[in-house]
Amino acid sequence: GLLQWSIIQTEHRLSVIECDDAFADGKKSDVPGYVILNTSKGSITIELYKEGSPEVVDAFIDLCQRGHFKGMPFHHVIKNFVIQGGNSDIPGATDDWTLKVKQNSQLETSMKHEAFMLGTTKAKHDKEGFELFITTAPIPDLNEKLIVFGRVIKREDVVQEIEGVDTDEHYRPKSPIGIINVTLKEKV
Repeated sequence: GLLQWSIIQTEHRLSVIECDDAFADGKKSDVPGYVILNTSKGSITIELYKEGSPEVVDAFIDLCQRGHFKGMPFHHVIKNFVIQGGNSDIPGATDDWTLKVKQNSQLETSMKHEAFMLGTTKAKHDKEGFELFITTAPIPDLNEKLIVFGRVIKREDVVQEIEGVDTDEHYRPKSPIGIINVTLKEKV
């Protein structure tokens, strides 16, 4: 029956991620709603938007459970804009849009609710390609570039401290900074 199917799906979450309609209905309450990123500057609590981007949240939770973000560096820190973590430190598409958007958003003052949002690129979400972005200011055309799947609800000051680190001319932090480990929680 449905319950057994849900249990099978929970055990084989990865292989059945594309057919998770029953999973979403049957097990919604068991999905962690919050993640705590323990960084080298302190812990950041993030509420996950399960309803808004269920596939991305599922992929993110799965990677968390497999320790993917443990030790992940923040490889770009752009003040009044975004901090970016990931394992692919390859200059390219991301640099292009982050710099373009940064230049275009200088005059933008509309305070949407887009500071301290957690997002990832619209690229494929596999273990190599899962980049994490935490915005530090409103970004007008954020939704064209990022899938937002969470929001910082505690310790924005830690995000600001990371944002304040010294960087080189390519926005790379001069001293290493990153995620030590990640804790998933159903409630905070």
